[in-house]
Amino acid sequence: MPSSSRKQIDVRLDDRPAGRIVTVIIDNPARLNAMNGALMDEFAQVFSDLGADSQLRAVVLTGAGERAFVGGADIDEMAALSGPDAARAFITRVHLCCEAVRALPVPVIARIQGYCFGAGLELAAACDLRVAAEGAQLGMPEVRLGIPSVVEAALLPGLVGWGRAREILLLGETFSAAKALEWQLVEAVVPAGDLDAAVETWLGQLLACAPGAVRRQKALIRAWEDLPLKAAIAAGVDAFAASFETSEPAAVMGEFLAARAARKMAR
Repeated sequence: MPSSSRKQIDVRLDDRPAGRIVTVIIDNPARLNAMNGALMDEFAQVFSDLGADSQLRAVVLTGAGERAFVGGADIDEMAALSGPDAARAFITRVHLCCEAVRALPVPVIARIQGYCFGAGLELAAACDLRVAAEGAQLGMPEVRLGIPSVVEAALLPGLVGWGRAREILLLGETFSAAKALEWQLVEAVVPAGDLDAAVETWLGQLLACAPGAVRRQKALIRAWEDLPLKAAIAAGVDAFAASFETSEPAAVMGEFLAARAARKMAR
């Protein structure tokens, strides 16, 4: 097991003209990037710090090496849990990692390669967009280890539907990236060599959008998950009105109208 003193989260900054992109790499490749307690504490702190970065536009989340995105929570630690209180503390750490991803003000892209099991799939589900390599293998095998799938496994029915979620959670079987795409658990599947290019395409599209609008959109989508339809629509009206408290709509629409007028003049 990695020493708790060793950094297990690698953070790489990429400052671009349109803003900052950060790649967060879960760096525990000898254990298939399994999430132990020290790693989870470090992960949650990294995302908390990123949330305060006003220049941040998007985060790419991936695992070190080609063998795994995240192979799951650390089974050695789980097997050593000494009763319900220790179990509650451990699984709460998993939840806090997923919640940190969902609470980040900007989109998080899951770049999935190799194994993506258990807590790793929960972490991927917490992301805003997911792209997987063709050879990726996914699953929620907890019931085969004597425990239920919990915390952000609760996001799965919203992604794949209740029937498919029951299949994934009750059978505990491994499934392919192609199946994950068919079930709408991931948004794209590409050859492993094209994974970075696929991520870059999404980053380019995000950077082409207005940064404040993207942040407001993510916050609104998150609110919609917890609201009944009438309240969700009202929240959208509030978000639309609030966007005009800033200069961004006028500036961006002004650029659009100027470009449209220029095109007409050029005809």
